[in-house]
Amino acid sequence: MRKNLLMKILTPDTKLHLWIISFLVIVIAYYNRVIGVVGLLLVAYLIYHNIKIQYDRKELWTKYVEDLSSDMDSVTRHAILNSPTPLTVVEFDGEIIWYNKNFSNMFQCNDLLEKNIENIIPDFKLDCILRDKEKYNKVIIEDRCYNLLYNIVKTDKKHDRRYIIMLYWVDITDYNNLLEVYYNEKPSVLIIEVDNYDDVLKNVSEENKPLMIAEIDRRINLWCSKMNGIVQKYQKDKYIVFIERQNVDTLEARKFTILDEIREIEAGNTIPVTLSIGVGLRGKTFTETREYARAALDLALGRGGDQAVVKRDDLIEFYGGKTKAVEKRNKVKARVIAHALRQLIDEAKEVIIMGHKFPDMDSLGAAIGVYRAAKNRGKDAYIVFNKSNAGIKILHDELVNSNNYDFITNDQFLDIVSKDTLIVVVDTHRPSFTQCPEALLKSNKIVLIDHHRRGAEFIDNTVLKYLEPYASSTCELVTEILQYMNDKINIGKLDAESLLAGITVDTKNFTFKTGVRTFEAASYLRRAGADTTNVKQFFQDDLNTFVARAEVVKNARDIGRQIALSICPRGIQNPALVAAQAADELLNIKGIIASFVLGYRGDDEIIISGRSLGDINVQVILEKLGGGGHLTVAGAQLSQVNLEGAIEKLEESIDEYFKEGEDQ
Repeated sequence: MRKNLLMKILTPDTKLHLWIISFLVIVIAYYNRVIGVVGLLLVAYLIYHNIKIQYDRKELWTKYVEDLSSDMDSVTRHAILNSPTPLTVVEFDGEIIWYNKNFSNMFQCNDLLEKNIENIIPDFKLDCILRDKEKYNKVIIEDRCYNLLYNIVKTDKKHDRRYIIMLYWVDITDYNNLLEVYYNEKPSVLIIEVDNYDDVLKNVSEENKPLMIAEIDRRINLWCSKMNGIVQKYQKDKYIVFIERQNVDTLEARKFTILDEIREIEAGNTIPVTLSIGVGLRGKTFTETREYARAALDLALGRGGDQAVVKRDDLIEFYGGKTKAVEKRNKVKARVIAHALRQLIDEAKEVIIMGHKFPDMDSLGAAIGVYRAAKNRGKDAYIVFNKSNAGIKILHDELVNSNNYDFITNDQFLDIVSKDTLIVVVDTHRPSFTQCPEALLKSNKIVLIDHHRRGAEFIDNTVLKYLEPYASSTCELVTEILQYMNDKINIGKLDAESLLAGITVDTKNFTFKTGVRTFEAASYLRRAGADTTNVKQFFQDDLNTFVARAEVVKNARDIGRQIALSICPRGIQNPALVAAQAADELLNIKGIIASFVLGYRGDDEIIISGRSLGDINVQVILEKLGGGGHLTVAGAQLSQVNLEGAIEKLEESIDEYFKEGEDQ
């Protein structure tokens, strides 16, 4: 700052010159008065001349600025009046006080003064643009699309100062049309797989096999040609299709009718042909879009096949999936999984097995089976178990009393787990449903074994995944793995009974979702020493539970479509167990093909148990409420909702399910 002041003082200008001359004249006058007087007169003249020049220059500059302002006002008025952009000036109450010609041309009307703009433009509220600048980035007027910009101006009138709003209507119709064409014509990738290709051909005579293959190819090619798509068969049972995005919208509107068309193929086959379709959209590149399609196909296959899954970034939509998963008779995959799991166990520091929250017999039994597999390989193994419940209390107490199993809590789990720990998750594939979700982030070795139809939430960072929705239970899958882990049976009696209990509870005593491999697994466990009488005792209920279940069944009502609905009263012990058992019992009533039982868990959570004989997919219904499960067995939990609200949501989901079925 001092430097700037010094420079200002030293910078020569007219005033500084005059001061120097005046000083020198005074000095001369001291020595010679005559010359001094003449010098003073000359200095006075110079001062007068300098003042006059400064005044004239200021007058000239002022006139120049005024002329320039006048020119700018003229230019501004001309620009506004002849602007190619429609302009409107309105009061804060919406009254139009001025507009240009282009704005009137938007409405083919010249008499818009003093009219309210909200009456002229439907669904337009002036106060909204003041609260939310992005609300009216698209305004439709006479089939044209406008982006609305605004500016608040304060008038300069002395006696009438007020604020007005200038509205600028930028026509973006052509841009939007081009953008729509871009999105509509953007390529999408579909990957199609015939779910049961080998099984279907095995049931077809030799002379009909070429006809079956040709008919599948013909229908898929015809379906793609209707959408102007490109289809390429790259394996005997796999196809890749490229179509425009707008055609995917059509497919979604029609609920992927190709699923039904393929299922109708008949060439002597006893098993219907089914497809799984994965659709990828909105990828930044072709590679990303293809990866979306592959992820969607994996999701469709993991949910049992015979359905289409559309993946847009993080948004996933499901279509179809209302038929039962076909049992695969080939055990090659079980053998491969068993050998891979054996190698992972041998390489692991320790093995920790974890099921889902509120464990059931299938979750606990599968954990016991994997625990025994790890112990047989000489590894330290632990089962994460935080709290027992009525459904598994008898079995859990017997396991604890045997002193042959190491159960740990979440806190102990987090203390033990490391990157070298092998975590085996059983009977669930949703991270949030596991006993300790945060532990999944601490290990690089996660194995997943599950039989539920895959949902959008999934444990992605697995080194080994065995997800088979055709299986009756996770215990069935674990039993098959145990058969290939060692050459001879090497499991204890209580291990076998735990696994058999899990199969029994998920099949409802070998009634539902039971295939050939289910009985083969049960036979293996029986040979290992499982006592069916002991297994039956695991399911014994006390008198209060039995009476509560009977009361729930008694209070059930038919809500139409052969569906029964009942409520577990508040305060009942073991509401989850009673609800599940009551839902099973309701299926024994003649004329009932599906049942739903609601109950209270705590003060702010409603649980729903759904059961079906197979004609209605309860998993699809409860999945809309955030639940999941199988076609015949499913459940859901609703938080922050009362009982009446939960019933209303359930009935809406049921109506939507049947409406989708009618559309298909």
